Amino acid sequence: MTIGTTRSALPVVMTHAMTNAVTSALADSVAAADAASCASRSFEVQQLAARLSACAELADAALAHLARLELQTWQSPAGRAYRTALSLQAASLRRSRNNLQDAAAVVRRHAQNVALAAGRPGY
Repeated sequence: MTIGTTRSALPVVMTHAMTNAVTSALADSVAAADAASCASRSFEVQQLAARLSACAELADAALAHLARLELQTWQSPAGRAYRTALSLQAASLRRSRNNLQDAAAVVRRHAQNVALAAGRPGY
């Protein structure tokens, strides 16, 4: 007589209740992992929004610096050309700043949606 048993000799009986318990435990484990993953992604997206906001603030600082450089008292043709070039650059920078602010708002909304997605199936 041998002490070991073969795999086929072991009775494998899994009741419906056992199957449900295993399935439920796996689903809970997957849901917890998904929630943690979504929270991590949400945090990363929030960090991106913060970086976009910081860039918009830097653009604001650059605009303020451009405003100080206008040299209103310089009335020569060169002064006018300089002010025209500055105003064109300022307008472009202002549009870029506005786009950065809009992008930051969109990314913040997306971070909220990612955080909410943890509770929804299919995410």
